[in-house]
Amino acid sequence: MKIIMDEITLCSMTRELCHRFFRDFENDPAVFCDADDRKEYQYSKEQVDLYFDRQKKQHRIVFAIMREGVPIGEIQLKDIDETKKECTLSIHMQNDRQKGKGYGTIAEQLAVDYAFEVLGMETVNADTLLKNERSRRVLEKAGFQCVGRDEHFWYYRKRKKG
Repeated sequence: MKIIMDEITLCSMTRELCHRFFRDFENDPAVFCDADDRKEYQYSKEQVDLYFDRQKKQHRIVFAIMREGVPIGEIQLKDIDETKKECTLSIHMQNDRQKGKGYGTIAEQLAVDYAFEVLGMETVNADTLLKNERSRRVLEKAGFQCVGRDEHFWYYRKRKKG
């Protein structure tokens, strides 16, 4: 499956794309949660295989964010609740070279459109760490509204129009 807008494409994450994504992945200091996250990321085939397998077992849809045939991010629709018609969006860009160019905003818009139009969701939720200002701006540019916060996270929601 492919979803296209401008130069950004979402396609179903495959094992090969997952490895291509994580080979050039870099930890983002804006999203460090604890001391273990502060370690420099080191690619491991075995760890990526475990990650990929774990994502496939959970009730979620995982897309690779593609630009010019190269995976530059990962976006997920998870916690899919068909009864409540809502799910949660999460996004990870590969490294700082992919940030600040609008790619994440486009990817979020594409994923939300997929949630509404294909999955039949009425609401898409998202959250971000309090200190991750970049993620907050991306969510707001993609049309999400802030609905609250706690000691760790800002919480956002986007409802289907009409």
